[in-house]
Amino acid sequence: MSVKVSPLDVVHRELGAKMAAFGGWEMPITYPTGTLIEHAACRNSAAMFDVSHLGTVRVSGVNAFECLQSAFTNDLNKISVGRAQYTHLLDQFDASVLDDIIVWWVRDDVFDVMPNASNTARVQEAIGGVDTTDTRAIIAVQGPQARQVVAKASPQAATVGRFRVAEMEILGARCTIAGTGYTGEDGLEIAVPVARAAELWRALAAAGGVPAGLGARDTLRLEAGLPLHGHELGDGINPLEAGLEWAVSWDKETFRGRGALKATKETGLTKKLIGITIEGRRPARDGTSVLLNDEIIGCVSSGNFSPTLGYCIAMAFVSVDTPVGQDVLLDVRGTMLEGKVIKLPFVAKKK
Repeated sequence: MSVKVSPLDVVHRELGAKMAAFGGWEMPITYPTGTLIEHAACRNSAAMFDVSHLGTVRVSGVNAFECLQSAFTNDLNKISVGRAQYTHLLDQFDASVLDDIIVWWVRDDVFDVMPNASNTARVQEAIGGVDTTDTRAIIAVQGPQARQVVAKASPQAATVGRFRVAEMEILGARCTIAGTGYTGEDGLEIAVPVARAAELWRALAAAGGVPAGLGARDTLRLEAGLPLHGHELGDGINPLEAGLEWAVSWDKETFRGRGALKATKETGLTKKLIGITIEGRRPARDGTSVLLNDEIIGCVSSGNFSPTLGYCIAMAFVSVDTPVGQDVLLDVRGTMLEGKVIKLPFVAKKK
């Protein structure tokens, strides 16, 4: 399968970005500023990310609402037009999370369903709709000063609230804006037509947005305890094990995988997702064994150095009876690192 390129590819190369394949796309991992600077910009001011690799499947028409209601775990009745919602698409038979998704409710009978990059075809197969990914770029402006940056391009866009959705013109281009993101900070995601994407990117950068790559996006989401599909979600992992039952609406009579998930809930879980803090700068990566009393009790799903905290952190699936505060060991290629189990997130969003 050929690797796709973002509508902003030329801009990234002009900026000297280090590019790499991610989810079937060639995307910027970091810029010459470096991941630590980019990470800090998001925590302290405003960073801007190209997330055009995320999918967009537009579902519209009189049956759109019911289609999504029957497919996804969350309940669209909890929101309304002009709002966004986090939800899951489950496997029918074992309730594994096939994808975690944000739904943008754009107009009365128009929804933009936002899958992860490599899962767009899978999601479209489940819900139908039209894949509009190639028609737009998505720029995420994140951080405590994100709205000030966006306001310089569009004061109106900067007022779109958290998990709100609006359509409007920005610099003469018809855009869809949502108060969503994947960093643990406040921010906005802007879907802009391909032909106007570079112009908007440059305007946001001139307004103070610091270009940041997927490397910083990953350390930010890890600090915030946010799951990554293929790590904290995916084959063999259901929403309950990942600590995301709040995205499951049991009041709905049906959704894809409901029966299998209900059976798992009644049987009881064998693993749960937790956080682990590790002193020092040597990370415990995905696949690292977690041990207690010389016995393996789980496995790391994501791990890295935390730029904000100054030491390493990891998320891991461990036995359900493992308490917060428990000291554990992590086997990193034969070296045992000391860790402590904590409740997620590692870095809470600033009030």
